[in-house]
Amino acid sequence: MPIYEYRCVKCDVHFEALVRPGRDDAECPRCGGTKLSREMSTFAARSANGNDSAAAGEAIAANGLGGSSSGVCCGGGCGCR
Repeated sequence: MPIYEYRCVKCDVHFEALVRPGRDDAECPRCGGTKLSREMSTFAARSANGNDSAAAGEAIAANGLGGSSSGVCCGGGCGCR
């Protein structure tokens, strides 16, 4: 089941929810609201050497494609190594 990120329109809380395929019946954990907007989320991946690259994805998104000035590497072919 995919995990989606949502924002509740009523109380503005951000949360994640597991959603069954073909259904979109998530509700806000704070107020129970069902009027939600689906938010963009960062990706998470595991490289061949076992390092998580979710933080690298965030760093690359923050600094633009092609590398990170923070020294964090995505482990891919983006040129940040």
